[in-house]
Amino acid sequence: MNRDSLIGLVLIGAIFFGYFLYTQPNAEEIEAIKKRQIAERDSIAQVEKDKLAQLSQNNQTSTIQKTDTATIDTGSVAIQKYGVFAGAIQGEDKVFVIENDLIKLKLNAKGAAPQSVEIKNYKTYKQKEVQLFKKDSSRFALSFFSENKMLSTDQFYFAVVETADSLNASKAEQSLRLRLFAAQNKYIDYVYTLKPNSYQVDLEIQIQGLSSELAANGSYVTLDWMIFSPQQEKGAVNENQYSQMYYKFFEDETDYLPNMSDEQAELNTRVSWIAFKDQFFSSILMSPDYFPNAVVKSTQVHEQIPGHIKKFEASIGLNYQKGVDNKIPLQFYFGPNDYATLRDYSTQKEGQDLKLDVIVDLGWGIFGWINRFVVIKLFDFLGGFLSNYGIIILLLTIIIKIVLFPLTYKSYMSTAKMKVLKPQVDEINERISKEKAMERQQAVMAMYKKAGVNPLGGCLPMLLQMPILFAMFRFFPVSIQLRQESFLWADDLSAYDSILDLPFTIPFYGDHVSLFTLLMTASTIIYTHMQNSMNPQSNAMPGMKTMMYLMPIMFLFFLNSYSSGLSYYYFVANMITFGQMWAIRRSVDDKKVLAKLEAAKAKPAKKKSGFQAKLEEMARNRQQQMTQSKKK
Repeated sequence: MNRDSLIGLVLIGAIFFGYFLYTQPNAEEIEAIKKRQIAERDSIAQVEKDKLAQLSQNNQTSTIQKTDTATIDTGSVAIQKYGVFAGAIQGEDKVFVIENDLIKLKLNAKGAAPQSVEIKNYKTYKQKEVQLFKKDSSRFALSFFSENKMLSTDQFYFAVVETADSLNASKAEQSLRLRLFAAQNKYIDYVYTLKPNSYQVDLEIQIQGLSSELAANGSYVTLDWMIFSPQQEKGAVNENQYSQMYYKFFEDETDYLPNMSDEQAELNTRVSWIAFKDQFFSSILMSPDYFPNAVVKSTQVHEQIPGHIKKFEASIGLNYQKGVDNKIPLQFYFGPNDYATLRDYSTQKEGQDLKLDVIVDLGWGIFGWINRFVVIKLFDFLGGFLSNYGIIILLLTIIIKIVLFPLTYKSYMSTAKMKVLKPQVDEINERISKEKAMERQQAVMAMYKKAGVNPLGGCLPMLLQMPILFAMFRFFPVSIQLRQESFLWADDLSAYDSILDLPFTIPFYGDHVSLFTLLMTASTIIYTHMQNSMNPQSNAMPGMKTMMYLMPIMFLFFLNSYSSGLSYYYFVANMITFGQMWAIRRSVDDKKVLAKLEAAKAKPAKKKSGFQAKLEEMARNRQQQMTQSKKK
């Protein structure tokens, strides 16, 4: 052992010894501990009697939960382990229900936690009720220290407390108060309230008379929330891709955990809400004020646990004031990921935008803007007149192609100009040898400039259309309107269509054959061939030409398990493009186009711009460098 290691060990030993001395109680503290132990030992019998008497009194006030006090372990072991809550460690697993026309919430007496949530008016791909989670695959518990013991509410049984409005079906809202009894005037209440025609459930946690028994971690207590998200949709792989955890920082932007791997994040600042998001449904926990902190985690389980997609976990801090009674208000959103619905719930609180609609991933930047302010509005407008979403997608595509037609026409005309000039390009290539590639390119560009042709004129209009194509790529898989809507052979436009189920799985492709994806791929290859046949520069770039043909093949594999509505849209868009190109070709005379170009070449040359002169100078310098390098 060298000197440095020896010094390190000595320092570590000194630190431990100092810590031991620092944490040792003094003589007064030791004497106080002894007196408290004697008092507790002498009074244990009386405490047990008080517990039994209090439990009996509490049960008399409950009209729902009847517990046989003879079966409850209120002995010394239970009291030492659970303290004042020992009387609630046994009970009956009763289930209480509050519901409206939109959701059905089941609450379990043990822990007073949401046991399951059914979203009405929706079915799974197996035509069963949509349940966001179930009893055996979820946890919702308040954790706290009581008499130096770590406890959580899911260890204890709650009783229903009758109030004037409790479970009164004739009232405008349903309310249920569940109580965890500790002692006289000491309890924890969970008060659930559900309004009619609402996906929002209000929960107020009331902590009464427990200031001396309940110790918080600093200025907050911890709420542990976990669910295993069940598979609701036809394609588990696609559903997994759109299932992830979102959260919003208080008075700040939203963020999320990456969805294709196991992820965890410590949120050490204030948080407004946390969302466990499936592809089309979400469980969101919100605070009217804020959560002081949280730790969130998302785990992939769809390959390990059949019938489930993700495991979502959150350990959330709740504001708590020591020494006083506390009321902690919370809000749940249990409902669909519908953009308009989430926008409504986001703006219900005056002066604050919760931005719940962000969980509907419509794309970033200009792609999201196009979807929010153009595509969704147009889609909803057409949906007000038609019920067949296959027809709606068709009309949506036609409208978009009509709007983009000027760009399509300009792109075609640019390609047509280059096509009629191809013989002159071939003449330049024959006149200038391959060794003088830079000189050949300069001659071609000079000819194009003299004729008034922009070689990029055919590409730029197509690039301007790309934001719309990418916007559609984001829109269709998250549009709940398409969920379980059938069209032709597709039984669900939000999931893949299958005309053949394979007895095996092809890597990166899947175990089925999507006809819409095949049609989209074939039409894209045909369109690519038509473009290459008209573009004289395509033969000069064989690598790029090959890549243009490979892209549709790659999409064949990628989109086979994707939304069939998206593949259908791309296929229809390609077919409309074919029609537009056919119409343009019929109306355009190549001889007239060439005559106009020759007339343009006969006009005096325009003065070069400073930018163009600079480009030509750079080209000449590059040519000289290449010549010198060859001589060496």
